[in-house]
Amino acid sequence: MASITPLRPRATHRAVAGPHTVAGGSGAQLLSGDALRLDGVTRAFGALKAVDNISLTVTAGQKYAILGSNGAGKTTLFNAITGDFPPTAGRIHFFGEDITDLPPHDRIRKGMRRTYQSSLLFRDLTVRDNLFLAVRGVASGRFSFLRARANNASTRATNDLLERARLTHIADERVANLAHGQQRQLEIGMALAGAPRLILFDEPAAGLSPHERRELVALLGSLPAHMSFVLIEHDLDIALRVVDRVTVMHNGRELRTGTPDEIENDAQVQAIYMGSKH
Repeated sequence: MASITPLRPRATHRAVAGPHTVAGGSGAQLLSGDALRLDGVTRAFGALKAVDNISLTVTAGQKYAILGSNGAGKTTLFNAITGDFPPTAGRIHFFGEDITDLPPHDRIRKGMRRTYQSSLLFRDLTVRDNLFLAVRGVASGRFSFLRARANNASTRATNDLLERARLTHIADERVANLAHGQQRQLEIGMALAGAPRLILFDEPAAGLSPHERRELVALLGSLPAHMSFVLIEHDLDIALRVVDRVTVMHNGRELRTGTPDEIENDAQVQAIYMGSKH
């Protein structure tokens, strides 16, 4: 396997162990310490199984990567998790709750977020406006037509996201004028709206320059320790340095799961996933 350019030390995030208790209904409700659990998840399109019997667990606070070559089934798996293409078999649990049959908007309300391979931004609006819409989209007053004031909670949350996504200096720039890397940063900022518990990042480094990759690594590394994320990524310089657990997929199935070091040094991963390039 080719050497990996050292961008930063590998992630040292540790999962938050043990169950959590929250108030609800007539008493306390016990929630799983796992942010996400997939049990035998399969997604078939006719006779083709794009995802075949995938089981994995992302603990609360864990940073996780799913790797694989094109056609391995990674994005289809994300679509099953978010409800865009629900699984044809298997179950999905989110913090102990079975969400297999929930529509995407209900998963969002429960704290799940996602970015996509292709940018889904309002290109004629400013960076600030995009973030404000993301904040209002997950807020209780999202259907209000009243203009938000400077001290409004949504306005304060928007300003906070500008800082967290490192976009304050271009807050009033139209999205259409942004560099590709800045648009990726904006997508991450929008995914952070509303205090998510789990974010799914679909190839956030695609098309980024070396400088933009370093910015992305810094941004991912700055996310709160309690926040879980799952990352699909082809760029190993990023994937193996911002996560603490990796699953490699091949032809829709799990090939290997382990730590970044174990995956990097696995002979079968090198032969099948890396291919002739390495």
